[in-house]
Amino acid sequence: MLSLSETQTAFAAAVLDADRPVPAGITSYMRALPEKRFNVYRNNIYASLIDVLEGRFPVVARLVGEEFFRATAKAYVSNQPPVSPVLMRYGATFAAFLDGFEPVADLPYVGDVARLEWAWNAAYHAADAEAVSIDELSDVPADQADALQFTLHPSLHIVCSLWPIVTILAANSGEEEPEPIDASAGGEDALVVRPALSVEVRRLPDGGAAFIGSIARGATIGEAADVAIEASDGFDLQANLTGLIQSGAIAAIRMS
Repeated sequence: MLSLSETQTAFAAAVLDADRPVPAGITSYMRALPEKRFNVYRNNIYASLIDVLEGRFPVVARLVGEEFFRATAKAYVSNQPPVSPVLMRYGATFAAFLDGFEPVADLPYVGDVARLEWAWNAAYHAADAEAVSIDELSDVPADQADALQFTLHPSLHIVCSLWPIVTILAANSGEEEPEPIDASAGGEDALVVRPALSVEVRRLPDGGAAFIGSIARGATIGEAADVAIEASDGFDLQANLTGLIQSGAIAAIRMS
């Protein structure tokens, strides 16, 4: 006779593994057919988790096709079942799974597109914060600007890619048939933020990811600009600051 803990462990393992038999001690009102009843439950669990993933990664689903996506999602559920009862957190490792999933090897950008969609969802559920206005920044004397430090909006995420993920996301987010995309056009780094009600996804200019990353680690504007210039000869401080303010990515400013 299995203990309660052993029964629960066996039940959870069997739910997500169709090759496992019905755990010992599981019965149904049709005692001769517990497998049939258990399989109904197993299929419902799979279908529910696949639906969660399809809702969370609609652009990936559109890129690969619904049938292929659901088969891929089923493989992911089998490989990496939920470890938390909070389904909002499920799918955090889906992008990494796609990176190593052989059937999508001919679409090497889908992993980064999934990362961008995950960042969108994380931004959507992040805490609210009031964004700094351009007027507040313009009040800072020019000779003190380099010493400024920013507190970034809690919803802000950066996704860097060797592929044009912002373009791909935009082209596949509507109802109309997308135009063909040249996946070899070059990489794009994305800024994802929700300053108000809507999540915004913007392509960062040259050096923008390095600049924002330094700010997030506590660097001053001057220090972050030095890092960004080192990362990209095309870095434009004014363009990056303007973009951050306009996107609502800054929650507070202070002098170092």
